[in-house]
Amino acid sequence: MNLGFLASHNGSNMQAVIDACRAGRLAASPVVVISNNVDSGALERARNERIPCFHLSGRTHPDPGDLDREIVDVLLEHDVNLVILAGYMKKVGPVTLATFPGHVLNIHPGLLPDFGGRGMYGRRVHEAVLAAGAGTTGATVHVVDAIYDNGPILAQTKVEVKKTDTADTLARRVLALEHELYVETIDRIIRGEIKLT
Repeated sequence: MNLGFLASHNGSNMQAVIDACRAGRLAASPVVVISNNVDSGALERARNERIPCFHLSGRTHPDPGDLDREIVDVLLEHDVNLVILAGYMKKVGPVTLATFPGHVLNIHPGLLPDFGGRGMYGRRVHEAVLAAGAGTTGATVHVVDAIYDNGPILAQTKVEVKKTDTADTLARRVLALEHELYVETIDRIIRGEIKLT
């Protein structure tokens, strides 16, 4: 299976998946990385791994429709079967969703459907979990559709929220879970244990 990544910042989840591919844990190949941030750590990671990478954003394609089509063109040129969002801070366009129906995945640093939706990402999720006094949190892998954090849930993992937790300590523990959950979920898809539409 050929994996294409969309990432905006550091790309640590992407790196976890790439490492699993390189180690033979995943029967998959990371074939392309696209970032909307020209200075992202994800692009640097891709260059270090010798994976083709591209900066595609509103700066390179001011028209959103043109940007969406260019992203699809790059993914198709690299024979991508599964699109992996790894901290991608932009809404996935309708052409991308139509070209890869049910085959665009995201990982969310919380237990959806709670603490999801527009504007709920990264530290904001952990702050909301703490503000709500939730006893557990975790990570969710889901299929991406036209609504933020709305698509079918494929897998979740949980962690206890400690009374001493801050948004930063919670973020670190959840991120470690994300790395494992993403790899495990992609492996289950490859093995046919999880069926995508």
